[in-house]
Amino acid sequence: MSNNCAGHKHCGVMKVAWVLLLIGGLNWGLVGLGMLIGSNLNVVGLIFGSMPTLEAIIYLLVGIAAVMKIIGCKCKTCKGNMSGGNTTQM
Repeated sequence: MSNNCAGHKHCGVMKVAWVLLLIGGLNWGLVGLGMLIGSNLNVVGLIFGSMPTLEAIIYLLVGIAAVMKIIGCKCKTCKGNMSGGNTTQM
């Protein structure tokens, strides 16, 4: 991932938040597809299902990443964006 895409710079925290949201979104898409075809495609559950605490922590981190993207980052790197750090582009 580039630090500068379409003229926007992002700090490491927001990059991690973006990756977590990508993982969470893909997982939920697979959950929905699995429900339609009668299969369990919850990748997070399949990988970490034997460790429910770790699975819960992953879901919690995805939720925190979503809140961070809604609120935006206030660090100097992200504040330099025209949109004030609350962007969806990387």
